[in-house]
Amino acid sequence: MILALRILLKAVLWFVVLSVLWVGAYALVPPPFTLTMAGDLMQGRSITKDWTPLADIDPDMARAAIAGEDARFCLHHGFDWQAMAGAAMRNAQGGRIRGGSTISQQTAKNAFLWQGGGYVRKALEAWFTALIELIWGKRRIMEVYLNLAETGIGTYGAQAAAIRYFNHPAARLSATEAGRIAAVLPLPKKRAAIDPRGFVRRHGNAIAARIGVVRRQGLDACLR
Repeated sequence: MILALRILLKAVLWFVVLSVLWVGAYALVPPPFTLTMAGDLMQGRSITKDWTPLADIDPDMARAAIAGEDARFCLHHGFDWQAMAGAAMRNAQGGRIRGGSTISQQTAKNAFLWQGGGYVRKALEAWFTALIELIWGKRRIMEVYLNLAETGIGTYGAQAAAIRYFNHPAARLSATEAGRIAAVLPLPKKRAAIDPRGFVRRHGNAIAARIGVVRRQGLDACLR
């Protein structure tokens, strides 16, 4: 029993040390690959990505992500308990299932883990979310998010999406274009930002309209 406990404690210690080093490395260098990308390759899809510094992405893209995914991004420390409580209440009332994941949580999942649910993955997501908030800070989290987020089938990041959908770099995105890319983020394999229809068009336009609110209310202050 004592031996098993020692082995467990050593395993936990090694995990903590290695995960901190991993997160620290990604604070300095772009994550080269993700498990989501590996899944695309295993299904025979090609991968399109082009790492782009946050400074070279139009600020409206980050604002669109905040407007569409995480309005309190600059206010919380990785977990938005208000959003989680609201999502749980809406889900209990029935209808479309909503999550309360923040951009920080999504970034942790995209960079270090796999898609899908399960308690183990959720626990690891919480651990890595706390680490990136502590080690990276908000600008780096947003930069990694806007480069690793799936923005279409086999397409990753704002730069690749801007080229694919609008034939110009992310530095030249308009508010409408940024809103449309943000509208794709929740279901990137089922939505397209070019010539969107129905919900995607309405949601994209709504996000684009909220970009000005994000700017005026300083909801992107941690990125400036």
